[in-house]
Amino acid sequence: MIFPASSSPIEQYLEHLHGKFARLEDGDVATYIPELGRANPAWFGIAIATVDGQVYEVGDSRIPFTIQSMSKPFVYGLALETWGLKHVLARVGVEPSGEAFNSISLDPRTGRPLNPMINAGAIATTGLVPGATRDERRQKLMELFGAFAGRDLTVDETVYASERDTGHRNRAIAHLLRNFNILGGDPEEPLDLYFRQCSVAVNCRDLALMAATLASGGVNPATGRRVLQPHNTGRLLSIMSSCGMYDYAGEWIYNVGMPAKSGVAGGIIAVLPGQLGVGVFSPPLDAKGNSVRGIRVCRDLSNDFGLHLFNTPRVVTPALKNVQTAAESRSRRQRGKTELDLLRRHGHAVRIYQLRGRLIFASLEPVIRAILADAASGSHLILDLGHVVDLDRASCRLLLDLRDRLIRLGVRTHLAGATDQATLRDYVVSRQGEDGWLQLCRFETRDDALEVCEDELLRTHGQSAAGPAEVPLGDQELCRGFDVAELATLAARLTAVELPAATDVIAAGTPADAMYFLARGEVGVFLTTVQTGEQLISRLGPGMSFGEVALIDRQPRSATVRTIAASRAWRLTFAAFDGLPAEGLGALQAKLVANLAHVLADRLRSANAEIRSLK
Repeated sequence: MIFPASSSPIEQYLEHLHGKFARLEDGDVATYIPELGRANPAWFGIAIATVDGQVYEVGDSRIPFTIQSMSKPFVYGLALETWGLKHVLARVGVEPSGEAFNSISLDPRTGRPLNPMINAGAIATTGLVPGATRDERRQKLMELFGAFAGRDLTVDETVYASERDTGHRNRAIAHLLRNFNILGGDPEEPLDLYFRQCSVAVNCRDLALMAATLASGGVNPATGRRVLQPHNTGRLLSIMSSCGMYDYAGEWIYNVGMPAKSGVAGGIIAVLPGQLGVGVFSPPLDAKGNSVRGIRVCRDLSNDFGLHLFNTPRVVTPALKNVQTAAESRSRRQRGKTELDLLRRHGHAVRIYQLRGRLIFASLEPVIRAILADAASGSHLILDLGHVVDLDRASCRLLLDLRDRLIRLGVRTHLAGATDQATLRDYVVSRQGEDGWLQLCRFETRDDALEVCEDELLRTHGQSAAGPAEVPLGDQELCRGFDVAELATLAARLTAVELPAATDVIAAGTPADAMYFLARGEVGVFLTTVQTGEQLISRLGPGMSFGEVALIDRQPRSATVRTIAASRAWRLTFAAFDGLPAEGLGALQAKLVANLAHVLADRLRSANAEIRSLK
């Protein structure tokens, strides 16, 4: 899949990387194989494939070129699968040579090549391709590459002919291997097959998927087909780590930290086990035969996304804990019936993504993909980082780029629970200054962000989020359906109370003797536990009631109710409720209790949604 330009922060980064190095003019196109010298030095493609099959690609990612020496690890894997480790080790070693790709590095006693990544070792490995005939061995080789790439591949016959006609050094190596009985029979036949394997045509996308197949333990992430057994995949990656970049291997693994292999046509594959594969193509080579732009791209990718093998965890925990909408999960601000009905109808436009664990590129990339896939269906988005224990600078970059992208798409985007994330703070300040950080982390909790989104959604649909400043008794939620006489009967038993801000109206553990109808202001309901201390669990505004649950069971208070702002309320003692005149009283009590049941049911639904979000 190719994304539209800049649709993903990851592809946006790759576009940046491509633009950064496209202007690089160092290096020369290989000419010792004449046909390779025809390549355009401006060709430049980058592709990344994840272990679940997602491919990001930019530039000349679909231009075909020949695989060359990048074929070597795959054929080595085929030899291991076919003959087993002992048989293969008898013919090809595993020690780094520290020499160029075409060096004649043989054990002076046995004639065994030092490793399968240099030409001598690769020719010996190609001699192990199974098959009773030349055609069967060719078919087996093409099936191997097709399985790794996830599509049928072909040989570039022009490059093959050029390699065959000019490969005198490789021909000498093959005959030397025959001299030591590393190759049996006529050395020209495995040599010809070697020329063919190097001439298989691939593109950047193919390379990324081939690398991702190694990253996923030998299973092609696009087709689901197992190509290589896990134990042989590990052996292959070990060889790539120590020998894949020839006499640049030490510096590569130190700076880039991913098993890799290069080819003289300008390709590089790199593998981060368990996470992703990288394919880069750019024909100009450095003095060691590696793509100049490819080296620079892989180094930046590793540094910017934290992809160094020894700096990343072996097991990647999924970062997405759950996804909810404001239709199913609401803030702690209790809403009136009209507002609740509106949020149920339109709350799907507010999406909440709760992240968890340690955020790195591999864990965050699927989340970004999912968010962008759903972006068109919403108007507000909350990224809840409250359960994130750590994140690296690569994740910080992706989060900020994602937020910028969503805002450009018209999605109001908020980060919540980021206050304690020191790495994120340092990164944001470096990019946007202190003001940028203060703006980004203004929501300490998901609930704070959700309340703002609810308010904005209510205003969008013509409902004042602030609600009325004062609600008369007849419009109180517990007084729905009361007639004038019933309201008068109730009003006669109420006492108006003025409540300053920060006043405990009800204290947890105290006897229950009254309930309240809130006419103006705002109160909060607080619970205290040993583990978390005091926490706000609900906020109530005008038209709502509190302390009413004890009307049913008359048990001591289970929570503290404190005014958040100066408030005015009507107080109904339970004694006054119980002492109402008998005539007509039953109907009034029944209406109060029935309305109370509806209110509690709505609050219970909100509480259930909140509990589900914590799982």
